[in-house]
Amino acid sequence: MNNITLRQLRYFEALAQNGHFGRAAAACAISQPALSVQIRELEETLGAPLFERGARQARLTRFGEDFAERVHGILRAVDELGDLARSAQDQLVGRLRIGVIPTIAPYLLPALIPALAQRNTGIDIHVRETLTEKLIAELAKGQLDTAIVALPVSEPSLTEVPLFTESFVLVRSAQDDGAPATDRDALREMRLLLLEEGHCFRDQALSFCNFQTALPRDGLDGSSLSTLVQMVGAGIGVTLIPEMAVPVETRSADVVTSRFADPQPSRTIGMVWRKTSPLARQLGQIAEVVRETALAQRVQHGMATA
Repeated sequence: MNNITLRQLRYFEALAQNGHFGRAAAACAISQPALSVQIRELEETLGAPLFERGARQARLTRFGEDFAERVHGILRAVDELGDLARSAQDQLVGRLRIGVIPTIAPYLLPALIPALAQRNTGIDIHVRETLTEKLIAELAKGQLDTAIVALPVSEPSLTEVPLFTESFVLVRSAQDDGAPATDRDALREMRLLLLEEGHCFRDQALSFCNFQTALPRDGLDGSSLSTLVQMVGAGIGVTLIPEMAVPVETRSADVVTSRFADPQPSRTIGMVWRKTSPLARQLGQIAEVVRETALAQRVQHGMATA
């Protein structure tokens, strides 16, 4: 077993996650034949197959599944050794793997990435945009260093740092400009367009409307806020979007926006990371940059600063 290398273990983990030699090779920035050779040599060293090879995918064998659990622990421990060394420095240097949910990423990242690079000259930022559930799982596996999400996530193993609170805004067709203000009860009678299942923003909107399960009227489940706003502009219905999305999503759509009466529907945005992360102090500094960047954007667009 002395011939097993960390490189082989990383290649193995990439293939286990992707289930496809081509995608795994791309993720590792090597050729597919080179990856195949390393996996085959690892299997020969172990004396047992790790994958069932098919025409379109590679599936873990039973032994491969057991092996994968231990490999993940080994690689995470190795990564944390590197993080421990990085934690001794005043600022974060090297790779920062940061996850962001889709209802934040397009609106915050264009300003945040330059701000982080300016404050941390040695930082190498890798962004992962996906749903909260996947981000939390990848944090737990050590595949991400931190994530920007809507709070709370209520995961005992994670540190949660609130950054700012923003309101939800009602988006209606421009043809409805001047219509009476809408409250939660009136919204329940409208055709409300929402993000598809899995988005936390959908759940927050449903909670505000006090919808317990399915919507009472046929609507549209969109994969992005852009789709929803464009459909509203086409006269299909109404939607809710977070305050930070208004400047981007409404500039090219024939829509109008309005606020609800207090208490307004809102969400709290924050950063989360593993409580065991050696980079906790540096991630706290990153959180301050995120907070300052978001505040600057809100001031720029005349939004509330709560």
